[in-house]
Amino acid sequence: MKTVISLCDLTGNMVQPWVEAGYSALLVDPQHGETTVELAGPWNQVTKFAGTIEDAMEYIGAYVRSSHVAMVFGFPPCTDMAVSGARWFRDKYEADKLFQAKAVMVAEQCRTIGRISGAPYMVENPVSVLASAFGKPQHTFHPADFTAYEPADNYTKKTCLWTGGGFRMPEPAKDESLGAPDNRIHFASPGPDRANFRSATPMGFARAVFEANHRPALEAAA
Repeated sequence: MKTVISLCDLTGNMVQPWVEAGYSALLVDPQHGETTVELAGPWNQVTKFAGTIEDAMEYIGAYVRSSHVAMVFGFPPCTDMAVSGARWFRDKYEADKLFQAKAVMVAEQCRTIGRISGAPYMVENPVSVLASAFGKPQHTFHPADFTAYEPADNYTKKTCLWTGGGFRMPEPAKDESLGAPDNRIHFASPGPDRANFRSATPMGFARAVFEANHRPALEAAA
């Protein structure tokens, strides 16, 4: 059975359409709390690995060596890279001069795993200093670009994608009846859940990427 790997992924939004279609999924994120394996159907399962990418390397390697990886997604934390938080960079640098290098390292782990998997891959981040390390992103989008798949995503948040391995960027599909998108990300209330709210993958985009990149379930199971 083909497996989708999603790194630094708490919500599992990105893999949901794949799991519904019969793929298995491996989610890696320390916020999972504990590692669990859940059956998602007769033949597929969702594994949530509670740890960092480095912690999960042996586990990830087994999937890659099996040659059964269908897609790799990477969502490296943007807290120390997004230009929207640049006002705090000086204080963070004084506390840890390697804070940004560490953040880029996690992004590079995501990209490297994508490259060695032999599967299509994407690494996601908002407008950030990651472009200084990775170069210009191959694609950008706003959640509102895919409201035909999910009307609730009618909001703006410019998001960058660094892709490879044959990744196909879906064409925008907007529900024009919804009117102008809002700016809920910018106005998100302060609090412990703010970062996770701002970084959650929009379901419309997740479904659009699935439609553009998946193979029929029977072919994926071969």
